Amino acid sequence: MSFFERDYREIITKAVIGKGKKFTESTHTISPSHRPTSILGCWVINHIYNAKKKGEHVEVSGSYDVNVWYSYNDNTKTEVVTERVNYCDLVKLSIKDDNCIHDDVEVIAKVVQQPNCLEANITANGQKIVVEVEREFTVDVIGETKLCVKVDPHGCDKDEDYEYELSSDDFSTIETDFLPSSSSDDDKHD
Repeated sequence: MSFFERDYREIITKAVIGKGKKFTESTHTISPSHRPTSILGCWVINHIYNAKKKGEHVEVSGSYDVNVWYSYNDNTKTEVVTERVNYCDLVKLSIKDDNCIHDDVEVIAKVVQQPNCLEANITANGQKIVVEVEREFTVDVIGETKLCVKVDPHGCDKDEDYEYELSSDDFSTIETDFLPSSSSDDDKHD
C-alpha cells in the first residue's frame, strides 16, 4: 500500500460544480393600436423561466409581458398595450469543476434582477414604442464530484466529544423557583 493510499481518501459527493452570472439589457419594439402621443408608464409582469445546461453554458429561457400605458389622439385618450416577449440567455460558467463524474446534473437559476423597464420611447416615425428591459440571473450547476481528503492516521479522539459535559454540581446550581409548586396548582382548580 502506497503512502498516498493510507493518508488520503477519495469521496464522491454532490456539490456545486459550476457557477455563472449574467446581466442582460434587451430592446423590444411594441406596436400599439393607435399612434402614441406620449408614454405614461411601462412595467413588466408575468415573468416565467427555466434553465438547463448546454455544453459549457446554462441556457435560461423564459418570457414576460411588457405593458405600456400611453396616450393618443393629442393626449385626450389612453390605452395599455401588452406584448409577450420571449428570451433565451446563455450564461457562461465562470467556475467549473473538472472532477465531475457524469453529465446528470441539476441546474438552479435565481433571478437577481427581475425583468424591469429602464426606458420607453416613441420611435422617430411616431408609430411604435421602443422599450429597454434589464434582467439578471445567477446559476448553480450541481452534480457528483470527487473530493480527496486527508485521513488522520490516529483516528478521531473519542473523548473530544465529551469535553463540555456537565457535572452533577452544575445541575445543583440551576434555579428552579420558576416552577409552580403542586399545592398552588390545587388551589387554582378549586
